Amino acid sequence: MNPEVSIIIPAHNTENYIARAIESALGQTLTNLEVIVVDDASSDATLEIINSFTDSRLRVFVNQQNLGVSGARNRALREAQGNWIAILDSDDWYAPERLEKLLQVAIAENADIVIDDLNFIQSSENSPWSTLLQESGEQIHTIKEIDPIYFVKTDLYGQPGLHLGLSKPLFKRNFLIKNNINYNETMQVAEDFQFTLQCLINGAYCVFVPQPYYFYYFRPGSLVTQSKVRQINQTSRAIQHFLQQDTVQNHPQLVEALSQSLTILQKNQAYYSVVEPIKQQKFLTALFELIRNPYFFVHFISQLQVILLRRFRYYILGDKLVYEIAYRKNNI
Repeated sequence: MNPEVSIIIPAHNTENYIARAIESALGQTLTNLEVIVVDDASSDATLEIINSFTDSRLRVFVNQQNLGVSGARNRALREAQGNWIAILDSDDWYAPERLEKLLQVAIAENADIVIDDLNFIQSSENSPWSTLLQESGEQIHTIKEIDPIYFVKTDLYGQPGLHLGLSKPLFKRNFLIKNNINYNETMQVAEDFQFTLQCLINGAYCVFVPQPYYFYYFRPGSLVTQSKVRQINQTSRAIQHFLQQDTVQNHPQLVEALSQSLTILQKNQAYYSVVEPIKQQKFLTALFELIRNPYFFVHFISQLQVILLRRFRYYILGDKLVYEIAYRKNNI
């Protein structure tokens, strides 16, 4: 008999965290499951730690070359046998009752996707400092249906909102197979946003549960050193791809929401095209980008108060995660 849920975990050089992720998956109150871990060509002890587990429900696959998170997840999806797919990143973990609770909602609501709230955990802390829902400003107290328009409008780059593109939902596997939905392997950021939105555009019935059962771990420096311009460009290409789809073109409100998101991304791209070379001391490049992107001044002035506050918290108060948290919010 097939497992009820397949938990898929891509892992790359997370030797300090992978054991906790696997333990939380195997420790679910729902026991009829499989845990599929794809080691994405790790160069540390990640694979050794994975192989130290002896639970028969754990299945391990090894990529000889690094494919990135999307490629590793796609391999796990091909191997999965469960009725449902649950996503878990290798540095995060589940509450013990997570899958049991989400599956109950999925069955009761006849849903294709179930999304729960996220606990935010800072490095070296044991308890959440906030949740995705609390940070959003949204007031949701009961199960809420999520349609593609709401999903896009509340997930605008750098804007307040629920940002469900950061979530790690429970997906009905038959829906994914029927609609041939996979992760876009050209994307190294916003891959969750792209995957879930593709499901919604294909007619998935999605509900949000306001209880947080997923623990999202903030590791200092894990993302902030990456190029925002490259990441914004990847997300922009994904949205442009959605806008070209016939299903989207036949939905004017969704076209409007995606177009608004694309405009915001392009404005931020203009800003970071100047900021990044300045930080790299490539001043001629920065000057050239400034001439090409005069919108830089508009964005800089509008964000000046926020920029100064972040620097105060980082340099004066010693909050070393302030940029990491801001980055994550901007790139959800």
